[in-house]
Amino acid sequence: MSYSLNQNQTPLFTALKNYHERKVIPFDVPGHKHGKGLKEFTDFVGSTVMEIDVNAMKCLDNICNPIGVIKEAEELAAYAFGADHGFFLVNGTTSGVQAMIMSACQPGDKIILPRNAHKSAIAGIILSGAIPIYIQPEVNESLGIAMGVSVESIESTIGRHPDAKAIFIINPTYYGATSNIKEIVRIAHRNAMAVLVDEAHGAHIGFHHEFPMSAMELGADMSAVSLHKTGGSLTQSSLLLLREGIIDPFTVKKNLNLMQTTSGSYLLMASLDVARKQLVVDGEELLEEVLKLSREARRQINEIDGLYAFGKELIGTPGVHDFDESKLSVDVRKLGLTGFEVYDLLRDQYNIQVELADYYNIMAIVSLGDTEEALNALVNALADIAMKHRRNEELKVIHNILKNPDLIVSPRDAYYSSKRVIKLEDAEGEISGESIMAYPPGIPVVSPGERITKEMIEHILMLKEEETLVQGTEDPYTDYVRVLGLSHQR
Repeated sequence: MSYSLNQNQTPLFTALKNYHERKVIPFDVPGHKHGKGLKEFTDFVGSTVMEIDVNAMKCLDNICNPIGVIKEAEELAAYAFGADHGFFLVNGTTSGVQAMIMSACQPGDKIILPRNAHKSAIAGIILSGAIPIYIQPEVNESLGIAMGVSVESIESTIGRHPDAKAIFIINPTYYGATSNIKEIVRIAHRNAMAVLVDEAHGAHIGFHHEFPMSAMELGADMSAVSLHKTGGSLTQSSLLLLREGIIDPFTVKKNLNLMQTTSGSYLLMASLDVARKQLVVDGEELLEEVLKLSREARRQINEIDGLYAFGKELIGTPGVHDFDESKLSVDVRKLGLTGFEVYDLLRDQYNIQVELADYYNIMAIVSLGDTEEALNALVNALADIAMKHRRNEELKVIHNILKNPDLIVSPRDAYYSSKRVIKLEDAEGEISGESIMAYPPGIPVVSPGERITKEMIEHILMLKEEETLVQGTEDPYTDYVRVLGLSHQR
């Protein structure tokens, strides 16, 4: 390479600023021509934003085949995250997860993955034609949430499926739990399997010693990292990382070009460039503040009667090798309220938006942009809810973590099969033709090709009753579902 890997540099962002300073007269796309063609929007977001929303050109490189400043920015990112290759993503980590699976698996190849994998992994399986071999994540029954996967479950699954090509792991889970990736990598590589890691919620973890270690630090072959979630970049901008060995970079780039737009947003890519610099140069200091804020908020929440903000005390319990303290999850069941209800109360009555809710818990993400004032507002709101909205009885225990379903047809075959539409309540025993999930977090209750069970239907009905956003079905209200089989309707 013709330049030094100086992490203080931002080659793409600098090139974009230089372009802006030249006041180029545009006769290319986009058609808003530096915002002049979309005045109302430009007046709201500011002219600079619109003036750097530009098309690919020689001085700014091209994401489809980078040879200039994008290539330099990607190499800096790869080095910062401990990888051999880095690829900017402008279609989110979803495109990275799909490209990972397509790069590791051919049609008919087996991939081992936890049942609580994101819907993007299911999409990657459909696109690649791979066959999913699900492993059940460890479940904390008292909290009602899935954690990581055990080394033992990985070993036993490999024993039953020694011909699998890849293992897919989440680091960390939505709630902050990590698996023993170092040991999983050792076992996988001993069996010639690639380790692919969904690091959507772990962009920050490699930049402060008190957070869990990153996938690249632990020897994984690939990871997809959502810098926009916890690393400071703009929404939809992410990073795909590759360690050379099992998977070659040309295959990855070829698959990425199938997944991504040819009109990559320079706003998104430039934000990745700057976010990488900030994490390397200032990450330790910024993340120290994140830890300080999250720990103090956790301490104060745990002093509120009826609330439990869980944290590193879970380390060593099943499925929790380490824990990401930036995930501020609160068990609210002793208030007699569901997490869904507290989520709505925070938004509607206190103007506070948390990341997600489930039946028992809410979860707030503490990140680089948070302040003591913001955390105090959250703690005070929770204290007020505990005082004003508590019910007399604690929520009953329900086991809403679904066990691994029976896969009857491959997800790809199910996706392309003939289907008919039936009422959700009548779907027991049918083979699903679509995914059904609560979003967030986007983890499927049922995926294409799986047998629909009574427990699945009851779980979906519970989600609907709690007014959770249920997605994936053709019917936006999920009253009807598509199942395999020819329709009798004409």
